Amino acid sequence: MFLLMSGLSAYLRIFLVLALAPAVILMVYVYRLDPLDKEPVNLLWSLILSGVCAGLIAGVLEGVGMQALGLFSGLDPRSAQFTIASDFLVVGVVEEGAKYWLMSRKTWDSPSFNCRFDGVVYAVFTSLGFAGMENIMYGLNYGTGVFLTRALMAIPAHMGFAVLFGIFYGEAKYLSAQGRRGWSAACVVVGYALSVFLHGLYDSAAMVSSSASDSLFFLAVVVIYVVNFVVARQAAKHDKRFAY
Repeated sequence: MFLLMSGLSAYLRIFLVLALAPAVILMVYVYRLDPLDKEPVNLLWSLILSGVCAGLIAGVLEGVGMQALGLFSGLDPRSAQFTIASDFLVVGVVEEGAKYWLMSRKTWDSPSFNCRFDGVVYAVFTSLGFAGMENIMYGLNYGTGVFLTRALMAIPAHMGFAVLFGIFYGEAKYLSAQGRRGWSAACVVVGYALSVFLHGLYDSAAMVSSSASDSLFFLAVVVIYVVNFVVARQAAKHDKRFAY
């Protein structure tokens, strides 16, 4: 990364470091948690780029989704009800769906996907690629002052959504390797639904200003940190190779 930035101006280098460092630190954290076979670097880079592409795809689909929700829901786009509905039914569904659709295309049939915790690694690298690009866009639009808050909240949140999905994604592959395809598909659906729910809860609680939403936001942040630093470590501790 530093070689790529060597030809940039000092300000731009500092900007990129501030924008990307939180995502990179969390990627390294998850990579080092992987207790069995480490994933190939070229695959991880491709997942980071998939996350960036997911961000571009989501930007288009969210615009369409917002228009459709406004047209068919009958809700006032300025109301708290519309904000909550859009965060769960548009933002959460689209962003998590775009990330994991692109991730699965690169990983499901990969020979490197041979352990349950690999699902967490793949989901986190994809999601943090998305979050890194999103952080750059926020910095360009609102200035570097947003980076500290996002480093403590938004970037770990994207990782939390990914850890939830990744645990079920790894279990789905494990079940598929045993020929239990129905249970495998169910794991994917449950993991996706949980990541969408946590994403929608985090976003809507952050966007709606009330004492109840402030409490929900605090709860969502606590859950995210527990998922990232307790649940993820336990998943790594109980990792298993697949038996084909």
